[in-house]
Amino acid sequence: MRSLSDIEEEYEFLEGDERYRLLIELGRELDEMPDALKTDATLVRGCSASVWVYPTGDAGKLHFLADSNAAITKGIVALVISAVQDRPASEVADMDIHAALAPFDLKNQLSSNRTQGVPNMIALVQEHAARIAAG
Repeated sequence: MRSLSDIEEEYEFLEGDERYRLLIELGRELDEMPDALKTDATLVRGCSASVWVYPTGDAGKLHFLADSNAAITKGIVALVISAVQDRPASEVADMDIHAALAPFDLKNQLSSNRTQGVPNMIALVQEHAARIAAG
């Protein structure tokens, strides 16, 4: 998975539809999430599309599997995950993920339908990280 800074560098040079294509490409690069993990327990609430996020790893290095049934949404999930993937749980728990994603200006680039679940995705990732870091 690409780093958030690498994605941002590419994103800055793109406009409109090219940004959509980049998000779709990011979604395709996510690790495969087995269907067995796509359950009600891993479903992110508040998203217009179905989004699943499954945490793996430990306090030293969190890793997330994620998927969505919509290509653009899957790309947004990939963007969120790229901000935290393979980082220590304590770092993720304290991280300002909203600020990390700010350069992508998702609220103005995408419809509110597509971005309404982003805060819930971030909250889920950080709640898991906090539980692991405290454990």
